[in-house]
Order: sequence, then structure tokens, then C-alpha cells
Amino acid sequence: MKLFLTGTAVLALTASLAMAASHSETVRLGTEGAYPPFNFLNDAGEVDGFEREVGDELCARAELTCEWVTNEWDSIIPNLVSGNYDAIIAGMSITDEREEVIDFTQNYTQPDPSSYLGMAGTEIDPAGAVIAAQAGTIQAAHIAEIGATLLEFANPEETIGAVRDGEADAVLADKSFLTPYAEESAELDFVAEDILLGGGIGMGFRESDAELRAKFDAAIQSMKEDGSLNALIEKWDVGETF
Repeated sequence: MKLFLTGTAVLALTASLAMAASHSETVRLGTEGAYPPFNFLNDAGEVDGFEREVGDELCARAELTCEWVTNEWDSIIPNLVSGNYDAIIAGMSITDEREEVIDFTQNYTQPDPSSYLGMAGTEIDPAGAVIAAQAGTIQAAHIAEIGATLLEFANPEETIGAVRDGEADAVLADKSFLTPYAEESAELDFVAEDILLGGGIGMGFRESDAELRAKFDAAIQSMKEDGSLNALIEKWDVGETF
């Protein structure tokens, strides 16, 4: 019996060390892949955008091998917690509510204005309007807070469709996401004043992964200090520089 327990302990220890080694070899970065210019899938089906470039640079500075995993937005936090990937880098604003469930790095963007995009030539009072937003976002929470009628959709493209189809008076989202739609379509324009929500965008981690989070936090700080983060913010036009 004693020998059996010892052997079992050794096997358990070996498995534990193997899992730790695997974790240290490859860090899985979870993103949505549907929120340009932050993250999207290019023609080759690969994750691309501002966060792809930032994430790859952070991994290089932290001396980590990383791989990208895509996940639908509405389950992106639960699937981080359950271990489907090791970090979220997906245009996620730092909020008190989210920090009750996961931990964040420092922000790698400034708070980005949120804008109301509607049909060109109109002007709305957001509090009395029907507003579309992606479910689980700070914009959806804000719409509910001001008492407006909220239409929630699983992905951001559907919110634009709701405006075009007349289901919603406007969509509320990050201005950097909405601006290309306003520029490319004469029928769409900004229809109310911008607002600032959240504390900027950060990477999300399980509360048990403090060491891994610290590595990325230090890498973000180094990118801020040498100006490389600002260069990418300007390249992808995702808000104010640091």
C-alpha cells in the first residue's frame, strides 16, 4: 500500500510538472476576432489588427511563446475562467464589475470615446431612443443605466444592421470601431455627443495567474516607456496616445 501511494504521488507530481511546463511553453491568447480595428480575421483566416500586433510584441518582450484562440464575446470571460485560454486580449474595457471575476493588467489604450451611430441627417436624445449595442459591453450597461430602450446583439456587425434596418435609432460602440462605417457609407453618421466609459482596455487573466499577468503588465509598461505602444495606437487609430 505504501509503495502504491508513493508511485501515485510520483505520477501526480510528474503530471503537475508537465502541465506547468506546457503552460510556460505556450500561452493561449483569447480574442473575439470580430471587432476591427482592435481584432479581426484577415483574408487568410488569421487574427489581425491592433491587438494582434500588441499581443505578439508583448509575448516577445515577456519571452513567451503564444498562440491565438478566437471565442465569441458573450462567453469570453467564462471560457477564460474555465481554462480554454490563458488571457483575454479583445478590446475589453477595465470595469469594476469585470474585476470581480478576473484580474486586469494596466491599460494598453486610453479610454476610447463611445459614439452613437445612426442614419445620416438625424439627431437623437439617447435617453429616449432605441439603442443597439453588443451584449456584455460597457455600452450596453450604459444604455440600460440611462433608461433608454436597449437592443442587444451577439456580435457588433448585427448592431449596425439593426440601425440600417430601422430596428434601432442608433448603435453605441467604441468610436474607433464605428468611424469606418461612417466614412464608408453616406447613409450613416454620428447622431449624438460622444461619451467616455470605462478605464481603457486591458488584458484579462484568471485571478490565480498573478505571475503571468505580471509578466504582461511589465511588457505593457516597457512598450509605453519606449513609445512603441503609441506607434501602434497611431497606426491603427484606436484612440489617444499615452
